[in-house]
Amino acid sequence: MTRPTTRTAPRTKARAAARLAAVQALYQHEMEPTPLAPLLHEFHQHRLGGMIEDAQLAEADVNFFDDVVKGALARLHEIDTAIAAKLASGWTLDRLDKPMKAILRAGTYELVARADVPLGAVITEYVDVAHAFYDKREVGFVNGLLDAIAKNARG
Repeated sequence: MTRPTTRTAPRTKARAAARLAAVQALYQHEMEPTPLAPLLHEFHQHRLGGMIEDAQLAEADVNFFDDVVKGALARLHEIDTAIAAKLASGWTLDRLDKPMKAILRAGTYELVARADVPLGAVITEYVDVAHAFYDKREVGFVNGLLDAIAKNARG
């Protein structure tokens, strides 16, 4: 007997795929400041739900992807200020590498602007994204920093 699927399972995978793609888009924008419309178009046409090394990527929630990318870039100063406020003394945003900044920016955007998404879901999802790029120490950094930002963002 097969186990019934729930309606939220595909959405969760679609949101997870959207978050990973959003981090990639924010990283790309940091590396080469592509204007927003062509950046989104490239991801819509070539990256969301595409293939990597003969593996099919999960279909992403395109609207959610667009919101995270557009929102993070539109509120970049506010987001960077929130991140910088939680860094250890003597650390600046410039000391973080670009993938780390992209992860923290996307996560912080969700924490400050997407009250419809539970805090735990935001933090867990971006910790999962961090696992794709980093070792345990950096993953713990993402967890701790987003948790500290969450306390300020949503009281």
